[in-house]
Amino acid sequence: MIIDFHTHVWPDAVARRALGGNIPDMSLFGDGTVAGLAQAQDEAAVDRSVCLAVANTAQQLEAANGFVGMLDRSRFIPFGTVHPDAPADVNLGHLRANGVAGVKLHAIFQGYRLDDPRLYDTLAALEGEFCVIAHVGEGGGSDGAPCTPRMVADIARAFPRLALVACHFGGFHRFAEAEQELAGLPVLVDTAWPPSLADLDPATVRERVRRHGVERVLFASDWPTASPAAEIEAVRRLGLDDDEVSMVLGGNACALLGITPQ
Repeated sequence: MIIDFHTHVWPDAVARRALGGNIPDMSLFGDGTVAGLAQAQDEAAVDRSVCLAVANTAQQLEAANGFVGMLDRSRFIPFGTVHPDAPADVNLGHLRANGVAGVKLHAIFQGYRLDDPRLYDTLAALEGEFCVIAHVGEGGGSDGAPCTPRMVADIARAFPRLALVACHFGGFHRFAEAEQELAGLPVLVDTAWPPSLADLDPATVRERVRRHGVERVLFASDWPTASPAAEIEAVRRLGLDDDEVSMVLGGNACALLGITPQ
């Protein structure tokens, strides 16, 4: 079973505007619509995709969570969104009302820092109930200062019962720093590295995966900024054992989310 743990979709009417506003300098491998992602899934033989909602403001929480909450659960796994401008109980209310499986944090697009005390209030409420995946490192024209690997490490230590996933191997364009900061911590990382994981040295990635623990690595494309089919091939070319590849491509995601592999 293959699960892509990091994709983004928007309503058809706003997908083009959302992509232009959030990631103007990124290459695109799709249009950001639900139908576009379904086509990419079929082409890559991906069984299910985790769809990550991001509300750039607190006023967008209801619409963003409502949209992902209505996705077809046989193909898509909805992750909702929170914002520190909203109280913790309001954030949790939106998530529960829409039955999402987890939460996406994107400090750059949402305009805060991962060490914001208000965010910590919401993380405390999420702990033990929702999985949290956070963008870490550069992106959206930022050098990544609002979301560093060290901030992720601090969250992991502050909330030991929080199921925490750090995007982009724990730090986009901060590969070595992320390895140092997250060493020994129970933080999962995803493999998303737009435009492709293949841009990194396979031997370096392979050793990083094994040092961090293959059971803590999740396949992710970051569609539509990368091709799921190409990213699956990049994982297969890392030189991992067959069992390790199976864990990364879907086994670990199934274990994290309580999904019975097909």
